[in-house]
Amino acid sequence: MEDNLPVNVREYQELAKKALPKMAYDYINGGAEDEHTLRENIAAYTRIILRPRVLVDVYKNRNVSATLVRRAESCGFKALLLTVDTPMLGRREADIRNKMVFPRSGNLEGLMTIDDHDTTNGSQLERFARATLDPSLSWKDIEWLKSITSMPIFLKGIVTAEDARRAVEAGVAGMIVSNHGARQLDYAPATIAALEEVVRAVAGAVPVLVDGGIRRGTDVFKALALGARAVMVGRPVFFGLAARGEAGARHVIEMLNGELEVAMALCGCRSVGEITRSHVMTEGDRMRSLL
Repeated sequence: MEDNLPVNVREYQELAKKALPKMAYDYINGGAEDEHTLRENIAAYTRIILRPRVLVDVYKNRNVSATLVRRAESCGFKALLLTVDTPMLGRREADIRNKMVFPRSGNLEGLMTIDDHDTTNGSQLERFARATLDPSLSWKDIEWLKSITSMPIFLKGIVTAEDARRAVEAGVAGMIVSNHGARQLDYAPATIAALEEVVRAVAGAVPVLVDGGIRRGTDVFKALALGARAVMVGRPVFFGLAARGEAGARHVIEMLNGELEVAMALCGCRSVGEITRSHVMTEGDRMRSLL
């Protein structure tokens, strides 16, 4: 396959603009008058959010999954987080362009065979995921996982009330509202927008955590106000680690904690337990106030 192929329509459009005479390109791409409707045809789609439903993905080889669980137990971990929103890998165009390759490592030697998947046509990670994850598994497989461990199981990747209620029925210990860092399905709901729906559906039966998009202590405050028991932070810690090693990762968490304390003080909260729904106003609240 030809190297450096476009990976989406927008990139083809950019190439076409360079290849065509201006008159021809403008004829194909243009609209009437101010071109408002032309732009709106595209923009209107961006305002419609998808509601993904989740299955449970574990390794196709159950022995691998069981081995990972036993390793977690022997290392003293207190709970399992089961990712439920990756029955297949999302289409990550940057990885496709970069022909994503992981550095060789001795970690999990003989367990994860990602090096066996070539990168001739795209992301090595995507090929590894296709070969390793089983999209056919479903909620019933939580029972199998519960049967091989005494650790509490949290489901990571819940964004709808329907799946939240089903998770409670399945006997999980808790759940994380997550869209996999927006790396799976584009136009899935933002996690902070989905949080309250999940919290209401669970109705206090199990703790609900949230991740995704947290960059400030005020973001943590907002998530707690909307019902999250705690937040999980990914990219900011990676950024700190990449910039300054362990010290950078620690500093990122310290900054978030300090910002949270300032937000609490200025909102009149002496403890996390005093943060309530009344401390935030969402877009939905503003719309209802206009009715």
